[in-house]
Amino acid sequence: MRHDSGDCCPRTGSGRTAGRRTLRAVWSQRAVVDYGLARRATLTSLLGSGPITREDACDAHPYLLRAARHHGEASTSECPVCRDEQLRLVHYVYGDELGAYEGRVKAPAELAEMAHEHGEFRVYVVEVCLGCAWNHLVQSFVLGTGAGSDVGRPVRRGAGRRERTTGPAPR
Repeated sequence: MRHDSGDCCPRTGSGRTAGRRTLRAVWSQRAVVDYGLARRATLTSLLGSGPITREDACDAHPYLLRAARHHGEASTSECPVCRDEQLRLVHYVYGDELGAYEGRVKAPAELAEMAHEHGEFRVYVVEVCLGCAWNHLVQSFVLGTGAGSDVGRPVRRGAGRRERTTGPAPR
């Protein structure tokens, strides 16, 4: 695998091959959660006779619409609700190590850089339609070097006893 490709995000929407989603080769991507079933259930309820109305589903916050317009990545998929606009993908980052960068929108190229600089952070990918304000969480995944990600995991100490780590080892 190449570690310097800069390609850190899974394909969403356009990454279908023979009916299956595929992931790009990513050196640090892990814990991928795909929200496709929840999206499908929402659309089925919206377009069928379910309890979800268009006002419920197409309720993107003005800040999300602004982020999609100015920082979102163009998708090859059209909006499943209005079918007039091309969807935009917005990547939000969250993690304890990010400090002031937590909760910000990042471009895929920036995510590749961050994956080399931080131990672990989670990325949330949201699809947004600028026309009708449809928005849905598409995917989340963890990126980073993995350094410092042992916090809270069991560690063997002594004669078979297990203790939980609470942070960096004392010096």
